[in-house]
Amino acid sequence: MLKKHSREDLGKIERTSVTLREKVLDALRSAILSFKFLPGDRLVERDLCDLLGVSRTSVREALRHLESEGLVEYLDGKGPRVSVITLEQALEIYELRCSLESLVVELFTVRASEDQLLDLEYSLRKLQSRLKSGDVVLILEAVSDFYNVLFQGCGNHTACSLLRQLQARISFLRATTVSQNDRYLDSSEEMAAIFEAIQSRDPVRARKASIDHIHKAATVALAVMAKQNDVDPATLQAIYIAPN
Repeated sequence: MLKKHSREDLGKIERTSVTLREKVLDALRSAILSFKFLPGDRLVERDLCDLLGVSRTSVREALRHLESEGLVEYLDGKGPRVSVITLEQALEIYELRCSLESLVVELFTVRASEDQLLDLEYSLRKLQSRLKSGDVVLILEAVSDFYNVLFQGCGNHTACSLLRQLQARISFLRATTVSQNDRYLDSSEEMAAIFEAIQSRDPVRARKASIDHIHKAATVALAVMAKQNDVDPATLQAIYIAPN
């Protein structure tokens, strides 16, 4: 069961070189991904203005951007709320990840330069450190950095573009798995296995390691979502089949 975290520490937005719009957007995205707002929670503009210390225009612009990312949805006559990702949508996202991310990893293994390989190793070390911290937002940032290196070195812009379009929803599902007890330990080992296969320039093993990681993450996330929706997890396991 997802546990809602306190919203009191959202913090007032300070004016810096980063635009106010970007800071409001980052604050609200982080609040959603760290479960300060849970799926289905209403996002009342007036309350958000008070929490962040900004105008309604800034909040409204940020909410519309988050709608484009799939993290916020608008219901007729009821205003914005945190999007609810259905079990069917989650299944589709994980199936797509298995196909596209494993391809990205496979291509990176054979196409990446030595410098890009070093960048990936650095991002992995940072990710492993963040995983131990348990801070969901910092973990998601590190995971994003790891995949950005893969995107830059795989040489397939179309696959990366498709994955980036789903990035916010993928991050939310990642947050769901990371928040489960001890999942970070398994995730650290799985990511290390992906890197080791890439470092060995073994595309077949790298692809398999990527699929194994996504499949295990899917198992955890779908189990959480099944429990919330009173669905037998075994039913989902029968539906969800990772590519070979």
